[in-house]
Amino acid sequence: MRIVLASQSPARLATLRSAGIEPEVIVSGVDETVITSTDAGNLAAALAQLKCRAVAARVDDDALVIGCDSVLAFGGEIFGKPHDAAEARNRWRRMRGRTGVLHTGHCVRRGDEEVVETAATVVHFAELTDAEIDAYVATGEPLHVAGAFTIDGLGGAFVTRIEGDHHNVVGLSLPLLRVLVADLDIAWTDLWEQTN
Repeated sequence: MRIVLASQSPARLATLRSAGIEPEVIVSGVDETVITSTDAGNLAAALAQLKCRAVAARVDDDALVIGCDSVLAFGGEIFGKPHDAAEARNRWRRMRGRTGVLHTGHCVRRGDEEVVETAATVVHFAELTDAEIDAYVATGEPLHVAGAFTIDGLGGAFVTRIEGDHHNVVGLSLPLLRVLVADLDIAWTDLWEQTN
């Protein structure tokens, strides 16, 4: 089965590969600013659906297309990727020692069948010093990810605890994805790369 990941995220690709799934990557190229919402979960789901549908329109109906998008709900605001280093620095100064909720929308489509769901994971951030924040932002890593942090990279040391699926914080919930493909009558184990 042709499996297509509608995301340029190296973390999502690595997560799927670690789970035995070798997808083709096709970047959606959609304008994410066309979707707005005051609800982080709804926004993540709508963005995932937008990306998935854009890529599904470019592949054959037998392909399984997986689209994801993540946003962080923090202090009544929704944080996607920061626009620049100053914004990332300001976010971290607010987030340090506090808690946010990372929402990842998942859209899975095959032909005309589509399922959409969002996973949420509570993230507890360490009490960082200004020097740690400045050094982290200087690496460039937080500029490319929702919420300005990673758990699977340099930012992992700055997350003290999570409540929920750790895969979701990386950007793709494997347990949720298994349920969604089952809703399309696809066995999870059929997605594993078969090698002889």
